[in-house]
Amino acid sequence: MPDTNEWTEVISPKTSLLDLKLAELWKYRDLIVIFARRDIIASYKQTILGPLWFFIQPIITSLLFTVVFGKIAGISTEGINSFLFFLASQICWSYFSSSLNGNANIFVSNAGIFGKVYFPRLAAPIATTLSNFFRLIIQLALFLAIYLYFYFIKKDVSIQPNWHLILVPYLLLLMTFLGLGLGIIVSSLTTKYRDFSNLMVFGVTLLMYASAVIYPVSFLPEKYQYYIRFNPIAAVMESFRYAFFGQGGYNISDLIYSTIFAVVVFFAGLIVFNRIEKNFMDTV
Repeated sequence: MPDTNEWTEVISPKTSLLDLKLAELWKYRDLIVIFARRDIIASYKQTILGPLWFFIQPIITSLLFTVVFGKIAGISTEGINSFLFFLASQICWSYFSSSLNGNANIFVSNAGIFGKVYFPRLAAPIATTLSNFFRLIIQLALFLAIYLYFYFIKKDVSIQPNWHLILVPYLLLLMTFLGLGLGIIVSSLTTKYRDFSNLMVFGVTLLMYASAVIYPVSFLPEKYQYYIRFNPIAAVMESFRYAFFGQGGYNISDLIYSTIFAVVVFFAGLIVFNRIEKNFMDTV
């Protein structure tokens, strides 16, 4: 007779901080997709306009930035069309901030699921990042449509695409690493210190003003340009705009720094997440 005591899954405690078991995530890829689909559907479920909000939000925000920061505040965009400048910045920033905010409460918001069934806990933040990436692709398609309209129809001379466009996927990957890494670090801290949840509400907004989102780095006085380059997001923003418009403070050394920072933060986040998930149910 066949042995009926064969186990298909063995759950054992992790033995070290570096025992991340990343390969296990591939076995649960279907679950990650389900979580991501759930987040996408939940974002426009029971709304009148539904998925149209993916297009409405960046357009309205960019128009508001154009009026407030471009017209009223008089912030220079280095000759780039103000609406396109803010639309490019806002789409890129929105992806990072959504990933950061979405992952900042992973343990708290999924405590009910985590406490009942086993699956790699890292699947939850990856699914959140994946759902945000889906929104990014939609909004990036919107930006490209408007961008091509200004380039071919309006003949806007401020648009000077260049070979740096091939770096755009790499820049988005850096944003992914930064958003996921910082998000899971914050989520690990919120399991014990709920103050971090309140801090995130305005902390991300303050970070936007220090990340060259609503202004080019060249707009700042020389002494402040030095300090803002320590913000890895600023280099990504400048490089993203430079790829599409051919203007801005693109600097390869700043991009290398951002890459190192993103990789370090990402792996630090994995290690911290691995440490906290062992006993987070005792504090959540």
